[in-house]
Amino acid sequence: MSYHLEGRLLEVCNCNVLCPCWIGEDPDNGTCDTIVAWRIDKGTVDGVDVGGNTIAAVAHVPGNILEGNWTAAIFVDDKASKEQEEALLKVYTGKAGGPIADLAALIGQVVSVERAPIRFTVNEGKGELEIGKDYYAELEPYRGATGGQTTLSDTVFSTVPGAPVFVGKAPTYRSKNPALGIDLDIKNHNALQSTFVFDA
Repeated sequence: MSYHLEGRLLEVCNCNVLCPCWIGEDPDNGTCDTIVAWRIDKGTVDGVDVGGNTIAAVAHVPGNILEGNWTAAIFVDDKASKEQEEALLKVYTGKAGGPIADLAALIGQVVSVERAPIRFTVNEGKGELEIGKDYYAELEPYRGATGGQTTLSDTVFSTVPGAPVFVGKAPTYRSKNPALGIDLDIKNHNALQSTFVFDA
């Protein structure tokens, strides 16, 4: 199994800005309800071209993020072919090894794997994520004194291992998943964005 993936990350959660999970501290509310979406701009998995697709995890983190035992619902872009879907799920369930396998190992239970329309319009820290009808987030970046995006790097936890992450907030974040006990409609909480290159 080998893969090469290039793309963009968007992550939102119900922690305040900035989410403490990335530096190994407990989530602001004791638990963390998050959406993590990876947009694959170009890439292959075992020769299968998976470019142009998005895969996302809606997850409940029961405590410190490094202790794992997350419960998650996985969503695959409904535009993906069956072959593309299977290839992406191999990578994002950890079966393909590499940097994503360490992240996948933190998920203790997957409650569902579904196909859904996914809209991912994030560029340079600003944009939107929409998954079906139950999940929506806006993203705005924080900027430094010279106008560049505020950047987080060399963190103990990352959903894009090896890549810097741009700090932002979500003016709107809605997420509803009864199986995960998530029902959120909040404003101005944590959001992070990044670009990534994964190889295995």
